[in-house]
Amino acid sequence: MAARALAAVPVDLEDIDMAAFRHISLVAPLEGIAPISLEEMDAIKLMNRVDTKYLTDEAHLVDILADAARAGYRALETEGEKISVYDSVYFDTAGLKMFRDHHNRRLKRQKVRTRSYVASGTAFLEIKRKNNKGRTSKKRIGIPVGELQDFSGDDAACDYLSRKSWFTVDELSPALETIFSRITLVNPAKTERLTIDTGLQFRNLRTGRECTLRDAVIIELKQDGHADSPMKRILLDHRVKPVRISKYCIAVTLTEPAARSGRFKAKVRQIEKTINHKIDIQ
Repeated sequence: MAARALAAVPVDLEDIDMAAFRHISLVAPLEGIAPISLEEMDAIKLMNRVDTKYLTDEAHLVDILADAARAGYRALETEGEKISVYDSVYFDTAGLKMFRDHHNRRLKRQKVRTRSYVASGTAFLEIKRKNNKGRTSKKRIGIPVGELQDFSGDDAACDYLSRKSWFTVDELSPALETIFSRITLVNPAKTERLTIDTGLQFRNLRTGRECTLRDAVIIELKQDGHADSPMKRILLDHRVKPVRISKYCIAVTLTEPAARSGRFKAKVRQIEKTINHKIDIQ
């Protein structure tokens, strides 16, 4: 793994005020939503699922949360908070094979990432697979938080990667870091989960470029199948329609000038139209 050679400086999450990356406070809208504990969530992991994504902004999210409360949705609460910070590092080959597979519309594809759930202090190596039926499965193994950018010295993680993915540790290196705040909602029947990501920040670990999506919100509805969902109706009522979007692919498109990313540039324009602002890249 080439992580050591990159000499990327990890983001110190203690120095980041995630609320500063949101333009509207979400605390009040979340107060009306009853909590659900992490233990209760264990029955709704949906590690093999159908995902539907949506794109909106924070102003619309406030109204969506109000409707979710009226519909009986509950919000995951960790350490007394309903908004959690996630720090993820995506790995790819030197030629960005996983990015190219997505760009080239390959139906069967994978993503490899490490993810730190900051509030709980846990971290995992995660392997996501998309099959040709549109279903997503996720497998993961726990790792120390210190291995977020380099797990090459962890024999158990390396073995897990080679058994569960198409890649070995020597083929991959860290490509991109994403940091965002997440709200997780569960419907009353506990048959679906909704993740709501705000304050999205991207840092390319190869080019050094950084950007944020300002007040853009990416919502993902996770279900075992295409069952009827109150949230689908709520989103439709607010004119929030399904969209095919990948945080990793958008981030590479924005921060890696050498990547062939023509198909994703329309998604970038869609985000800019949603937030009514051009995305700044540093």
